[in-house]
Amino acid sequence: MYFNSILVSKATPEEVAVKLAKECNCDKCKHGCNYGSGTMKKGQEKQIAKLLGITEEKLKQEYLEEVTHFNTKLLRPKVIKKNKQHGKCIFFDSSKKNACKIYLHRPLQCKISNFHDESGEQLHSWFILNHCVNPDDAESIRQYAQYLKFTNTIPGGTLLELVGNKIKLRKMLDYEILK
Repeated sequence: MYFNSILVSKATPEEVAVKLAKECNCDKCKHGCNYGSGTMKKGQEKQIAKLLGITEEKLKQEYLEEVTHFNTKLLRPKVIKKNKQHGKCIFFDSSKKNACKIYLHRPLQCKISNFHDESGEQLHSWFILNHCVNPDDAESIRQYAQYLKFTNTIPGGTLLELVGNKIKLRKMLDYEILK
């Protein structure tokens, strides 16, 4: 099932997705930084390490953590836990106007997080489809199938559109294909 007024599809170029997110640094947008951090696209750690003047290895050891979304391992800024479930992003400093220490090179998921209009959910789906769900990984597809039971998707985001073959999709979902 698709969103009602479609702005974004899986095929939307990254530059367009970022523009649709309408760059913003208001309190509403920064609120999420107090409760977690966004996920980076692969390779983004190079830009952040350069910005901070440290090696990628030091960045990974001191500032980043690995997370798994839809059976795909990605990196995100560490979360400084305030309680067992949530914490603020390691790069968030609420005492400053521009609270993100790496704002210009923040994780892609942070760049496209938009809390002002209907494109926000679509951009979230776009990120998941382009950076988390792996159509060649049966477990990734099975996890995504469960996710779709509770949310809408964007064009290019149905299971059949991702896998491209009904028989292969059925075998993935029926655990006949494990990896």
